[in-house]
Amino acid sequence: VQLQASGGGLVQAGDSLTLSCAASGLAFSTYNMAWFRQSPGMERRAVAAIASGGTTFYANSVKGRFTISRDNAKNSISLQMDNVKPEDTATYYCVADRGWASLIAGAGIDYWGKGTLVTVSS
Repeated sequence: VQLQASGGGLVQAGDSLTLSCAASGLAFSTYNMAWFRQSPGMERRAVAAIASGGTTFYANSVKGRFTISRDNAKNSISLQMDNVKPEDTATYYCVADRGWASLIAGAGIDYWGKGTLVTVSS
């Protein structure tokens, strides 16, 4: 299984950025997918998640600014990040799991991808 994240980079506060994740080697449409992020010295936490059926979850810190979507035909998910803030600076990870609660909790995740770094300057 491979989860290949892309789209990270250096942006200014208030800008928009889109992260993408291409998945392979798994029955994508049956998996719940999520974006986690980790800043230096901080725990890795769920930012946004989308269930196989389309239900979404957002961390309070990103509600109204980030939008997660999935394209089962292309085995991919995206994270549209609008009005980014310096506190959004982190390495972002694409994640896949069969469970929903376990996915959001970050417990026993089935698959992690390599991260992509997002840096937001003030």
